[in-house]
Amino acid sequence: MIPAGPATWSYEGYDPDRERLREALCTLGNGVFATRGALPECTADEVHYPGTYAAGCYDRLTSHVAGRAVENEDLVNLPDWLALRFRPRDHRGPADWLHPDRARTLDHRCVLQLERGVLERFTRYQDAQGRRLAVRQLRLVHMADPQLALLRTYFTAENWSGELDVESALDGTVRNAGVPRYRDLNGAHLVDVHPGRAGPHGITLRCRTRTSDLRIALAARTTSPDPVRAQVLDQHTARAAQLLHLPMAEGRTVSVDKTVALYTSRSPAIGDPLWAAVDAVGHAPGFDELLASHLTAWRQLWRRAELDVPGEAGRILRLHLFHVLQTLSPHTAELDVGVPARGLHGEAYRGHVFWDELFVLPYLNLHFPEVSRALLTYRHRRLGAACRAARDAGHRGAMYPWQSGSDGREETQRLHLNPCSGRWLPDHTHLQQHVGSAIAHNIWRYAEATGDTEFLHTKGAETVLQIARFWADRAAYDGDLGRYRIRGVVGPDEYHDAYPDADRPGIDDNAYTNVTAAWVLARAVGLLASLPEPRRVELSERIGLDDGEEEVWRDVAHRLYVPFHSGVISQFEGYAGLAELDWDAYRRKYDDIRRLDRILEAEGDSVNRYRASKQADVLMLGHLFSPGELASLFRQLGYVMDDTGWRRTVDHYLRRTSHGSTLSGLVHGWVLARARRSEAWTFVHEALTGDIADVQGGTTGEGIHLGAMAGTLDLVQRGLTGLRTRDDALSLDPAPLPELTGSGYGFTIRYRGHWGVRLRLSHGRLRITVPMSDRAPIRVELPDRAVTVRPGESWELLLDRSPASDGLRASG
Repeated sequence: MIPAGPATWSYEGYDPDRERLREALCTLGNGVFATRGALPECTADEVHYPGTYAAGCYDRLTSHVAGRAVENEDLVNLPDWLALRFRPRDHRGPADWLHPDRARTLDHRCVLQLERGVLERFTRYQDAQGRRLAVRQLRLVHMADPQLALLRTYFTAENWSGELDVESALDGTVRNAGVPRYRDLNGAHLVDVHPGRAGPHGITLRCRTRTSDLRIALAARTTSPDPVRAQVLDQHTARAAQLLHLPMAEGRTVSVDKTVALYTSRSPAIGDPLWAAVDAVGHAPGFDELLASHLTAWRQLWRRAELDVPGEAGRILRLHLFHVLQTLSPHTAELDVGVPARGLHGEAYRGHVFWDELFVLPYLNLHFPEVSRALLTYRHRRLGAACRAARDAGHRGAMYPWQSGSDGREETQRLHLNPCSGRWLPDHTHLQQHVGSAIAHNIWRYAEATGDTEFLHTKGAETVLQIARFWADRAAYDGDLGRYRIRGVVGPDEYHDAYPDADRPGIDDNAYTNVTAAWVLARAVGLLASLPEPRRVELSERIGLDDGEEEVWRDVAHRLYVPFHSGVISQFEGYAGLAELDWDAYRRKYDDIRRLDRILEAEGDSVNRYRASKQADVLMLGHLFSPGELASLFRQLGYVMDDTGWRRTVDHYLRRTSHGSTLSGLVHGWVLARARRSEAWTFVHEALTGDIADVQGGTTGEGIHLGAMAGTLDLVQRGLTGLRTRDDALSLDPAPLPELTGSGYGFTIRYRGHWGVRLRLSHGRLRITVPMSDRAPIRVELPDRAVTVRPGESWELLLDRSPASDGLRASG
């Protein structure tokens, strides 16, 4: 077995209460599909939840809840390819199938080999007759051939001889039932399930989704190097199975290999998914050869995403990086998919796409820009639907949905269950129209990082301009204020979806929404001016840009209203009039008050009455924009926001946020690293441990929080280094946290065609190494100086220059 270490993540002992958490964190994937780390001998129950999810594979069903018909689109739980169960057999016949909840489990250990993309499992069972069986398994979802998955199992009979039954199956009886609060909703997505055979020893399973009519097919072969009796079982159920009878001798080990191919009608370059699956399995080489190519693919990924952070924090960051890489791998660049907020690791949020790419793309931009471009193209393909949604709401431009899925329609549920009260309540989070600003921001930052003007001037420009057009039309002029206002929205906070006792949802002039809208409008004006004239004319004709429309955008960009109170940015207009909450009393009463909204609703109260935030809202501005950029934005709007005012704002919301989202600690840590560094580590540590410690109270078992995981990587890459890509230069203004980076840290980026640019910060020094290539030199800017680093050079810069030194040292 591989020992636990920095390149592994391990669990010792069998713990039913933590099994779903472990299954989520031990998920294996390749950017095309992923499978939870459930034990192959276990089916879905209150303890275990096997799940396999393919990127972009959704289905829509109607449920009847609280007297209403509710339609939801879900990322579909696909047939379980992993199923493999076993039992000893003797002259009296077969015993029960061995299972951790029914047999005696003597030892149990799972080791996730991060650098290899392999899950290793070791269990020793003892059955009712005292026979001990040791089981060791190696599992992988192939990173080189993204339609394949493999399971190798070693069986050792410790104190008996006889025969072992091994049943290898493809299980189509699964449904979406992985989130308890969704169980009142229809989860039967798979229909027309047909098991079959593929040759004398292979099995197949084909089915389709009920509404989206997505065709799904799997084929499997299960073999052993030992002589075995094998049979394909009768195919009378929604489950294809093959039974092997292995001769066992005391102390002897035998092995079984299961190779599986999974295709859907969304898979590229195929005609029929069933034929493709059968053909792939039929031509797949053996386990050892497939393992070798899988390891090569992972080695290349890790090389492109090299990360060197010491200690336990570094070990957690590598786990986070592993899950980002296997959810959004280079294979993702070939697909029409967005960023699923909970990865491909479970069914929370129904697999929907929110704004989490805002936290994911900054990392990908500097490592896998082709993936970033594909994820932004997902948004552009749905631009037409966003424009139709805006028209339906009475506005021009593009209004993107808060939750997306297979297409561009709004997927946000209109009812949600409060598990504290058991009541189904109206859900107004679809009013989070700031998602459009996040998309525009992602496009702009991608172009800055990559220099991809071709995308910026085509799909990017069209998207940004339509989002700007929406904001200009959405803003209404208030003659009394002499400013534009945006009414009836929900901000990133999400707690405040209406004013107290109001008869309509939404709040007015959310500061984050208005400031980011002003940023989008200003960028759109600048982008129009920078376009080559032929392209500007072409784009203006394409979107029907009116004469004078650009001037309106400029006016709104400079006169959007931002509310203040007591020298602090108000989260929204009217915020200052809300009541203060007795935070200490609620912490004493409930201990965990992250979901304060649910607590108050169960008490017959409403969080809308209080100055209480679920997560960073105003402070998100400090995450998106550097201090200089933020000050410039407020100057653009005619306000003064200096360091004193920003620190006062940070202090205000720091005391009034419950952190009901894993993103909240990340943003607070990012902001405090520059505003109040002494308090930053508390939040950074929570962001690092959010999923592994399951700080949100059981939610990680329903799917990891991809935005928070990628955000911690970006915190190291950009937040603590002050790294920005602007004006064709790498700009750095380090603000490292001693708790995270005290002994030095480093990482590798891909920048403007330079692969493997290494940066390392330690003890007041920055070292940058640019590998040899034919690319242009890289300009590196610090707050007080700049250097040009040519390919093949390394520069070491002293961050605290002494009078006797110019602070530079170079080597070829």
